[in-house]
Amino acid sequence: MAGRDGAKIVYSSDKGRVCPTCGWPAAECRCRRTQAGVAVPARVVAKLRIEKAGRGGKTVTVVYGLPQNDAFLKELCQDLKRGCGTGGAVADGTVQLQGDLRERVRGLLIERNITVKG
Repeated sequence: MAGRDGAKIVYSSDKGRVCPTCGWPAAECRCRRTQAGVAVPARVVAKLRIEKAGRGGKTVTVVYGLPQNDAFLKELCQDLKRGCGTGGAVADGTVQLQGDLRERVRGLLIERNITVKG
């Protein structure tokens, strides 16, 4: 295939360095952004809310305002799920638990020396 001036058209997908873990260009690496996060401060303040929107009418308790540290969020989520006897997940820097569990979650967070608002 030749261009207007007779030169071959060359297509390039080269975007520079590529992350060996996720395969994205190094400047847009997805895995580096989600790994460590920030350090956990000495005084953690969590906020609680419940949501129904976009979940087919199901109620979800959301714990937000937490440090963006993946290890901390994952551990906290596991502890809250175990303490409440329910399912849940870490999503977008929040811990989401199935059901309206604000009072139980508030008690569990206070036991962990986390200040609760909301």
